[in-house]
Amino acid sequence: MGRVLPSLVWQVRVKGRVHEILEVGQEGDWVSKGVDWALMLLIVANVAAIIAATEPNVDAVASSYFHYFELVSYCIFAVEYILRVWSCTEDPNFSHPVTGRLRYICRPLMLADATAVFSFFIILFLPTGPDLGALRTLRLLSRLASLARYSAGMQAVAAVASARKGELLAVVSVVGALLVLASTLMYFVEHSSQPEKFRSIPATFYWSVATVTTLGYGDVVPVTNLGRLLSGVIALLGVGIFALPAGILGSGFVEQIQRRHEHEEHTCPHCGGDLTGKSSV
Repeated sequence: MGRVLPSLVWQVRVKGRVHEILEVGQEGDWVSKGVDWALMLLIVANVAAIIAATEPNVDAVASSYFHYFELVSYCIFAVEYILRVWSCTEDPNFSHPVTGRLRYICRPLMLADATAVFSFFIILFLPTGPDLGALRTLRLLSRLASLARYSAGMQAVAAVASARKGELLAVVSVVGALLVLASTLMYFVEHSSQPEKFRSIPATFYWSVATVTTLGYGDVVPVTNLGRLLSGVIALLGVGIFALPAGILGSGFVEQIQRRHEHEEHTCPHCGGDLTGKSSV
């Protein structure tokens, strides 16, 4: 019993320290900051390697180097993932050893980490056979998503999108309704003149998306006077509607920056305490 208790205390201390290092560290914790920077640079290097490997000339020369670099990197990522899951119970929100860990691994960033690690080892053990391009793309996107853990800017984007999800959902609904309306009207106006290009309402969705987003590739265009008039009206509506998300996100960023400044003004830079609470004592 005398040996078990010090062992448990040591384990608790190590777990707590691992949690502090891997999660967002406190101001002045240079070990945590160093690990964060090292992992972030490793992620960036892996993304660059995945992109460079798609160039045949580069891949022909450095294919083996890319392979061993990714193998070492994803072994590190796998260890990081395991340590995060092991130490997450130090967080009061995930303190239960089973259900807490299950809720922790279901967080978006942890799902991104798991997707990147598992997709790499699937590709590693299945080097031949079916086309694994989709898994490589998924791995690239997952690694890019993992950068949000270390980027205050990306965290701000996620926070703004979460805070304004109701307004953004309303805009998406309006855009969807506009696309359906534009496709339906343009189909009935242009189908008789261009049956091969406007052959159905679903096929006309391509033209609607290109017009509403003001891209206008020019490969599918109306030829009737009514179709051209309708196309111009839809293009103008598209400009106005797509300006709404920018306004919503812009105002959300302003509020986020104001809240951050207010928090910094009311927080002690040395101990992290609430200055408003101290001043009222």
